[in-house]
Amino acid sequence: MTPPPVWPVVLAGFTAFINLYATQPLLPLLTQVFDSTPFGVSLTITVSTLAVAIAAPVVGRLADRIGKRRVIVGSSALLALATALAATSQSLSQLLGWRLLQGLLTPGVFAVTIAYIHERWPASHTGRATGAYVSGTVTGGFSGRAAAGMVAERVGWQAAFLTLAGMIALTALALRIWLPSESPRPARHPAASGGSWRRLLANRQLQATNAIGFCVLFTQVAIFTYVTFHLAKPPFSLSTSALAWIFVVYLFGATVTPFAGGWSDRFGHRTALGGGTALGILGALLTLFPALAAIAVGLAFVATGVFIAHATASSYIGAVTREDRGLAVGLYSTCYYVGGSVGAALPALLPQSGNWTATVCLVMVVQAATFVLAWRFWAPGRPIAVRRAAAELPLTGAGG
Repeated sequence: MTPPPVWPVVLAGFTAFINLYATQPLLPLLTQVFDSTPFGVSLTITVSTLAVAIAAPVVGRLADRIGKRRVIVGSSALLALATALAATSQSLSQLLGWRLLQGLLTPGVFAVTIAYIHERWPASHTGRATGAYVSGTVTGGFSGRAAAGMVAERVGWQAAFLTLAGMIALTALALRIWLPSESPRPARHPAASGGSWRRLLANRQLQATNAIGFCVLFTQVAIFTYVTFHLAKPPFSLSTSALAWIFVVYLFGATVTPFAGGWSDRFGHRTALGGGTALGILGALLTLFPALAAIAVGLAFVATGVFIAHATASSYIGAVTREDRGLAVGLYSTCYYVGGSVGAALPALLPQSGNWTATVCLVMVVQAATFVLAWRFWAPGRPIAVRRAAAELPLTGAGG
């Protein structure tokens, strides 16, 4: 069976991540605008990621029932509206409220697209498709941060949110036109829903994958949230626009991640994840050097390692589940974004929170734990579910 083109899911990934972390380069500016502390403005990240964690299982179950394409397109349109409304905020509390709503809507694109991939692609190609999707999220994440930083410095932070809303509205329209419908699924007996949660929670490999997701986003959010404060201080003293351009390192990860999906298909998920965590630890060490070039290279390594780990973990969900994949991805997303919420807040609460070295050491410990979890609980090579699914493409493959 010929797999469908991947560019529509790349576009979905782009849409999901345009604004989720867009306030990161704005944080030093927002401390001045709202007369707040670094911890206070970091909540613009925390509330969004925590809302994603809360909403993901619910949205995943909804997508299993009414259709994944319908949820992806509808959530994209509503996300554009919520982003535009964020520009009307008159206080930090109001901005946090709109950021919360943005987070509640994001899983309809993020989590559901991962489950959609496992409906539309044959099992032998899901790693490649997931890697392409994660590249879309990387590109969207960079574009949102860069656009927000440059527009905020020249026009104002409200204009930054309006710009992001326009970008999301255009991609939502494109998804409405070009995203194919998934294959129709056979109706399930109502009693099956009650057993879905028990079945998934009893899956030890899936629960280990959820814990890995926690560690992955913890790493990304902690590093890229607090490096902005580090670089805004002397001797670097970067402006808001310059801080936005630091995220160009994401594009390096965007070029590597699709290959990582192929590596997990070929060499196994543990091997791909191990490479990603090793690269992330090396990158974290490089950010301790007092040279901007070394920090930029280190951030590129961290970002790429995180994207490889996320693509690998996302692909592994489909490898160890045969049913309720929307719900399974929703549970993974909950753990993933709880990790992001903790990563956004915890470094600010550490003793000597201005000490970048303390944040880096914390991140390295979490990255090491990521690999230990995979080595302990993930199967070596390709899991049995993948090999079985590859022999039964009509059951798990793409439609049409």
